[in-house]
Amino acid sequence: MLSNYLIGLREGLEASLVVCILIAYLVKTGRRDALRPIWIGIAVAVTVALGFGCVLEFGSQEMTFKAQEMLGGSLSIVAVGLVTWMVFWMRRTARHLKSELHGKLDAALAMGTGALVATAFLAVGREGLETALFVWASVHAASDGTPRPLIGVALGLATAVLLGWLFYRGALRINLAKFFTWTGGMLVVVAAGVLAYGVHDLQEADLVPGLTNLAFDISATIPRTAGTAPS
Repeated sequence: MLSNYLIGLREGLEASLVVCILIAYLVKTGRRDALRPIWIGIAVAVTVALGFGCVLEFGSQEMTFKAQEMLGGSLSIVAVGLVTWMVFWMRRTARHLKSELHGKLDAALAMGTGALVATAFLAVGREGLETALFVWASVHAASDGTPRPLIGVALGLATAVLLGWLFYRGALRINLAKFFTWTGGMLVVVAAGVLAYGVHDLQEADLVPGLTNLAFDISATIPRTAGTAPS
């Protein structure tokens, strides 16, 4: 449950920070009239991410066992790749993320309402789709027949929303570079477990050898009784 909480916290906080940067910039520059298109873009992005998660969850239930294992294994490996890339990307660009978003927002303001909606949708949607994919893969990897993995993710996302609100209000200040470095390291460890789960799924789908295959057989050379104590 702790690993799922960490996933929800880390991924949710990235999205929360993006939202805070967009909203705070418009408020400080006196462009409150542009807040509605931004919120529309955010709402659409969240809806798409939730829909993507539902498709993954309920769509896979209609598949055969082998197809489920193929899908689960493939998407788990894709999720691990995306999360690992995002960890290093965030570490490299965290210092410039604010100015980059401000630049995109200025360009969108000059273009009109549609551009504002698209800017918010793309900024939040990328985080949302990545979160939905990795959460789905990690929950299935940690599935023990109880709702604990989902509860962990939900608590992590709720904490991320609260922290994002506190950041926006100026009530909380932390070193984001160190935060993302430490949580990124822990997230890579979690991703390693998801990767192992993905490989195991591909083995069960007979796409990757190793589950039932013998690496080598020396029974013809060494008797089965070798090494046993005489009766």
